[in-house]
Amino acid sequence: MARSISHGECVLIIAFHRMSTHRVAPSRDLRHFLGRMCFSDQLAAYHGLIEQGLDKHLPASTTRPARMHEAMRYAIEGGGKRLRPMLLLATAELFGADGDSALPAAVAIECVHTYSLVHDDLPCMDNDDLRRGRATTHKAFDEATALLTGDALLTHAFALLATAYAAQPALAHSLIQELAATAGSQHLIGGQMEDLLAEKNSNATTDDLEFIHLNKTAAMIETSLVLGGLVGGADETHCATLRTVGRHLGLTFQIIDDILDATADTETLGKTAGKDAAIDKTTYVKLHGIDKAQQIAAQHTQSAIDSLQSLSGDTTFLVALTNAMTKRAN
Repeated sequence: MARSISHGECVLIIAFHRMSTHRVAPSRDLRHFLGRMCFSDQLAAYHGLIEQGLDKHLPASTTRPARMHEAMRYAIEGGGKRLRPMLLLATAELFGADGDSALPAAVAIECVHTYSLVHDDLPCMDNDDLRRGRATTHKAFDEATALLTGDALLTHAFALLATAYAAQPALAHSLIQELAATAGSQHLIGGQMEDLLAEKNSNATTDDLEFIHLNKTAAMIETSLVLGGLVGGADETHCATLRTVGRHLGLTFQIIDDILDATADTETLGKTAGKDAAIDKTTYVKLHGIDKAQQIAAQHTQSAIDSLQSLSGDTTFLVALTNAMTKRAN
């Protein structure tokens, strides 16, 4: 039976039809239409563009070894909010870049994010069976394949940046340097290590928790914004502002994650609900309670918006996306 067309796909079809009718540059024209859309339509259009980019910039599932590449696509094509590549694309466009030039970087950040999820779900880590509403990669394939799939997604991200931006060596260097530092032992991986240690420490403090979330979660969101800024030619001052936005938005995102784990159900979340309380994990909800955690998330959200609005250009979409993070259901 034929698959139904989603609202987001309809938006893209209409946009690309208009592009072909008027014979103008697709990326520039799409940016024009994005600027005239309401938030939900912009969200759907970005999401569709990201899905196209993932399909274009990942090896085909039939590439040898086929099992490896099938697993890579299974992991990354399983849906999700696509928050990080969306932030990257919107920020790049804020600074004047088009979607074509920013898309490889957007795919690279999603590859690194997905690698971290594949490894995080492994039995030696969080030992989870569900991710994005379906079996985790090690359950759909096997543990060894999942381990190698994560490795392959991580390394593919840097190969993609090196090749896609080869004609701009200074930009390629900056993008690779930024993403490598964020994915390394002092940020993403370090935050994961501290998170594992905190599971065995019932006396973890607010400072311990903030270190985990600033590095395991917020660092990648911060880097998504910075990579977009770099593609768009943002200077150091603008990149510093983007880092501030990313830190606040990242903390908001994680606090809401903690709240949802305590209040939502597994079907809505698309992953196992209630795991934090079951293992007595230190979270914002455990340390502060749900009401206070919501207040802290609201404070970080406002700080992110204040910093965004200090930038020149139209930040309407980014502000709306930041607000939407506090109201999400999964």
